[in-house]
Amino acid sequence: MNNSIVPVNLVIKSLRDNGYKNTAYAIAELIDNSIQHGSTKVNLICLEKEQFLNTSSVFRVNEIAVLDNGKGMSKDILQMALQFGNGTNLSKENQKGIGKFGMGLPSSSISQGQRVDVWTWQNGIESSLYSYLDVKEIMNGELTSVPEPVKKEIPKKWLEINGELGKSGTLVVWSRLDKCLWKTGKTIIDHSEFVVGRMYRKFLNDKKCTITAVSVREGNLNKPELKKIFVANDPLYLMTKTSVSDKLNEQGLPDPMFVKYGGEEGYEKIYPIEYDGEKHEVKVRYSIASEQARKGGGSNPHGKHARNNIGISVVRADRELYLDTSWVIGYDPRERWWGIEVEFPPALDEVFGVTNNKQYANNFRELGNLDIENIINESNQTTYEFKEELKADNDPKVYLIELAIDIKNQLKTIRALIKAQAKTLEKDEGDTRHGKKDDEAEKHATEVTKNRKEEGHLGESDKKAEGKTDEEKLKEIENELMEDEAPYAKEFAEDIFNSNVLYQFLTANLDSKAFFSCKPVGGKIIIKLNTNHPAYEHFVEVLTDDISPESSSDDLQQRLYMAKNGLKLLLMAWARYEDEQPDGKLKSKAQDARMDWGAMASEFLREE
Repeated sequence: MNNSIVPVNLVIKSLRDNGYKNTAYAIAELIDNSIQHGSTKVNLICLEKEQFLNTSSVFRVNEIAVLDNGKGMSKDILQMALQFGNGTNLSKENQKGIGKFGMGLPSSSISQGQRVDVWTWQNGIESSLYSYLDVKEIMNGELTSVPEPVKKEIPKKWLEINGELGKSGTLVVWSRLDKCLWKTGKTIIDHSEFVVGRMYRKFLNDKKCTITAVSVREGNLNKPELKKIFVANDPLYLMTKTSVSDKLNEQGLPDPMFVKYGGEEGYEKIYPIEYDGEKHEVKVRYSIASEQARKGGGSNPHGKHARNNIGISVVRADRELYLDTSWVIGYDPRERWWGIEVEFPPALDEVFGVTNNKQYANNFRELGNLDIENIINESNQTTYEFKEELKADNDPKVYLIELAIDIKNQLKTIRALIKAQAKTLEKDEGDTRHGKKDDEAEKHATEVTKNRKEEGHLGESDKKAEGKTDEEKLKEIENELMEDEAPYAKEFAEDIFNSNVLYQFLTANLDSKAFFSCKPVGGKIIIKLNTNHPAYEHFVEVLTDDISPESSSDDLQQRLYMAKNGLKLLLMAWARYEDEQPDGKLKSKAQDARMDWGAMASEFLREE
């Protein structure tokens, strides 16, 4: 009988699903360890192996390795590093760098594959020590503790790929990759370049460390299929020679493309925080797009780059934890034109609510979702009284209240400037362009919908709204927006409710393969466009309202060309979907859906 408090096989399953967003974020944990141990060079290696699928052969990533030239580990530290929740940085006096929680190496490794092998050396590779973890062995009860490190040669293939290794260093190899989202070396490296370049931008920009990625194939280890030296990706766009620089140079735009908001002296604000008997500083930096960068438009390469860097960059010990989008107005594409960085020391981890996988700062994120000033006003409290209430509950967010209020107020001013900047660039009054109103399609669809209702065609949005008060409808819309963590949900909900149109388009980072979602809420139909779907770039981005009057005819033709091809690809995707349905009910349902949607589209597209 097993008398364990928690069965090991269940624990290891849970630990494998530990919240890493994707492979790039898991790889970042290994890079953390490398930098923490004094590495100046880190290599990411994707080793591909030929696999046979049906009648064809393809190359798929078989192993992922991270190699560094750091200090290496002793026997005791290697064994400790492979234990969950153990490490050399758990005591308070050691919590000054990137590491802290003792979860990084084992947790990130098993989140991607079933086995991790580690070699480490401190006096030449001849002295390398080896140990490992194997998920199957743990689940079968064969492995109940971290194997005692032993002297073992590094496999020749890794030496052949990398050539001469440093006098000290560490090699971590993941294998039996069953949870890796991307299957080829190129896709892993391309996705990692953006994320890793942003996380370690300060190290890369200051040349404290270089990160090189290679993809090689078994049988041809000396000739990489792909090799990249990662460059910094700065979401504040104040650094030069970053991952957006080539795009700016091609368009003749200045690098950097943002300027310091508040000037050279005022763009950084420092907030002193006394916590746990010690004094610490939180630094907040602001940037805003230059007018020249805005002229290029959001659909140009640098605008697309900025779209993927929307949010507040939360930085701990010079390493970015994540981009916090809880402070962002998700439906406004102009959010890409500002940058904010919040930097704090590891001693304030509990104040910010840093998770053990260093993916989030939950307390800071929660404040982004709250309308703090409105809460204080509605409760008839002063800010001091509100903070005293939090202090009485031992809520660590009390230390961040004034900082959060300041950020929200600064954002209001920055957004107003961006809006004014856009109007200047567009040489336009209000929300019209070329004599056409932006909501013309929505108004036309609303008229068609009203006609259908008069003919007896009722939808779920009509039925759900029956008998509800205006307050109830407004609250429904507000709750729907709050699901997307929109910081100004109440204000925007009122705009939607008071609008004369029945349809409202929003953008959202949907955890779905669908291009869009639609939901009846408060008598309206909310359509959310998935910014993660390729169709978003083909249609929404390329036909965005953020088009400068100075846009060339070549630029406009290119946009139309992309939209035309995007439409073709959507139709062909449906055709293939229908073609792959087995004969019978499924194929018939797909065909019926196409006919019904076509009939509805005919009504909506017919001009009056």
